[in-house]
Amino acid sequence: MTKIVIVGGGIIGATIAYELSLNSDFEITLFEQENSPALHSTSASLGVLMGILSPKAKGRSWKLRQKSLERYETLIPELEKLTGKTISYNQQGIVELLFPEDSLETWKSLIKIRKHQGYHLEIWDKNKLFKECPQVEINNIIGAVYSPQDRQVDPIELTEALIAGATLNGVNLEFGVKVQKILTTGTHDENNCICERVLTSKGEVETDFLIMAAGVDTTELTQNFKNPLDIRPVLGQALQVKIEENNYNFNPVITGDDIHIVPLKNNEYWIGATVEFPNEKGDIIMQENLLEEMKEIAFSYCPILKNSTILKTWSGKRPRPEGRPAPIIEKLTGTNNILLATGHYRNGIILAPATALIIKDFLINN
Repeated sequence: MTKIVIVGGGIIGATIAYELSLNSDFEITLFEQENSPALHSTSASLGVLMGILSPKAKGRSWKLRQKSLERYETLIPELEKLTGKTISYNQQGIVELLFPEDSLETWKSLIKIRKHQGYHLEIWDKNKLFKECPQVEINNIIGAVYSPQDRQVDPIELTEALIAGATLNGVNLEFGVKVQKILTTGTHDENNCICERVLTSKGEVETDFLIMAAGVDTTELTQNFKNPLDIRPVLGQALQVKIEENNYNFNPVITGDDIHIVPLKNNEYWIGATVEFPNEKGDIIMQENLLEEMKEIAFSYCPILKNSTILKTWSGKRPRPEGRPAPIIEKLTGTNNILLATGHYRNGIILAPATALIIKDFLINN
């Protein structure tokens, strides 16, 4: 059997572990330095699966989103049946608010492209928007675009189900174990560097393939290689609120100016997320005023939220590659058996299935 080590127990590592577990030829071990999964960038996500609404009409970015959306439609029921867990999965679509500066012609062009690709988008005027989504009350708006085939999923529930499914399929999960060093043979200059073992806080482990899905921690683990990665954290803050009652039959995700309002169970909503870059020293300092500004904008979109109770606020660091597009899904330069699946920035949840399938295809064909 092919021995595979996965570093990282967030949504990317968990999805890869599950997809690989469907192949009986793989012996898989996943290491996560925390004592439970999804505690870093995954926990910062709101799970908004924006694919069809994405302005990326073609190319790599669109193909990754398309592959993921297709897999999600089978993955969620598959995991629920296997594990007995319920995964919150909003299939009522996403409504993107349009403002006077938005180009309707650009949206009309995207609608034609999506129709050709087999997907549906609708432009709503203000009257249609207010009729379908009475929770939206804002004057400075020209309408909305509705995507019925985009989705939203609870990232924590999803990751936990993936971990549970992978475990049932025989994956060895090692939580609270840190991978400290990658032990190799060969030389980087000749592109024949091979990872034979990894040094962990519990000792050395042999592997035939190493998959790096460790987000910002990938930077530290690749420092001794010819072309180390430079992945930097970008902070995102979000909050969860509760209103007294929710009588709306139609509860899509509502998004505007990159702010998402995500309906949950029990009259609750997630609102997020800020985008806060490191300063010149590389430090991230949480800016409470940005969270407050985001909250006020979201409340202006949906005034029903103004009298809500704030249940909690939280933050997480998303891994953003420096000087290159996200995500990074490829072999580490100079190596034969180290695969990178990292640096997804703000798109980890939407791109996780596609990433896992690419990694799986590589391993099967190599």
